[in-house]
Amino acid sequence: MTASNDYPKHTPVMQQYLQIKEEHPDKILFYRMGDFYEMFYGDAELAARLLDISLTKRGQSAGNQIPMAGVPYHAADGYLAKLVKLGVSVAICEQSGDPATTKGPLERKVARIITPGTVTDEAMLEERRDSLLIALHKHQNNYGIAALDVSSGRFTIQQLTTEEALRSELARLRPVEILLPEASDLLKDYDLNVGITQRPSWHFDVDSATAALCRQFGTLDLRGFGCTNVPLGVAAAGCLLQYVIDTQCGSLPHIQSLIVEKREDSLIIDAATRRNLEITDSLSGQPKNTLAGIMDQTATAMGGR
Repeated sequence: MTASNDYPKHTPVMQQYLQIKEEHPDKILFYRMGDFYEMFYGDAELAARLLDISLTKRGQSAGNQIPMAGVPYHAADGYLAKLVKLGVSVAICEQSGDPATTKGPLERKVARIITPGTVTDEAMLEERRDSLLIALHKHQNNYGIAALDVSSGRFTIQQLTTEEALRSELARLRPVEILLPEASDLLKDYDLNVGITQRPSWHFDVDSATAALCRQFGTLDLRGFGCTNVPLGVAAAGCLLQYVIDTQCGSLPHIQSLIVEKREDSLIIDAATRRNLEITDSLSGQPKNTLAGIMDQTATAMGGR
C-alpha cells in the first residue's frame, strides 16, 4: 500500500481509493466502478487467491502497473459469502455521485462493512446455525459476555466467575466472531477457529456502555433489564453495540432489548461433555448425526437456526 504522502503521484481515482482504503486497512475493499466491484494492490492479490478469480495488471498509477481483480456487482453476494466463511471482513464502497454532473472521480463512500459476525443477508447465513457475534471483557477473575445475533436482534449478556465457565459458554455459543480489548491475551491458550477482532479498551467502559445501551433502547437506565449485578456484561454489550453500529453504517431499530442469562437457571454442560454427547457437532465436527440434527425437522433456514 502507498504512503499517504505519495497520493499526489497517483491518478485521481487511485487517490480516492487509497484514501478510503487507509480507513479500512484490515478489510478487503470492494470499490464500485460501474458494474463491478474492483480490488487493487494487496486486496486484489488476496481476493484472487481466496476467490479463485483472475489477477491482472492494468494501467498505471504513480508510474507502476496496478494489480487488480474484480467481481460483477450482480454476483457479489456469492463472493462475499465465501469471504465471510473464510473469516475475512469486507468494506463495501458504493458510488454516490451523479456521473452527469460530477467532474473528476465520482464520489464514493463505504456503505456497509461485512464481518463474520455482522452478516444479515440470508444468502450468507448458515442454514442451521446462528451467526453469533460476541464480546468478552475480563476484570480480575470475572468475565463479561455479550452475544448478539444481528439478523434477529437477540441480544444477551451474562457474567461468569471462572475460566471453566467461560470455556463452557464459548462451546455452547459457538460464535463466528469475537471482540476483545486491544492487546488482550484472554484467549491465547484457546483452540478456537474463530475470527478475533480487537477494539479500543475504552469501548468497554461500563458507564459509556450503559449510556449507549439506554440510547438504543430508549430508556433512562437498564434496571428494567435486570443488569444491576452484571457490569462486565454491560461493558461487553456496549462495545458490541458500537461495533455493529459502525459496521452497519446506520441505526439498528430491531435491537430493542437485552436478556440477562443466569447459569443457575440452566443445566450446565462443560465443553468436553458437550462434544462427547454430539449435541450440535459430531466427533468429526459435522452437524449431521447429532442430537440437534435428528431433532431438527424444520422446513426453513430461520426455523433451523
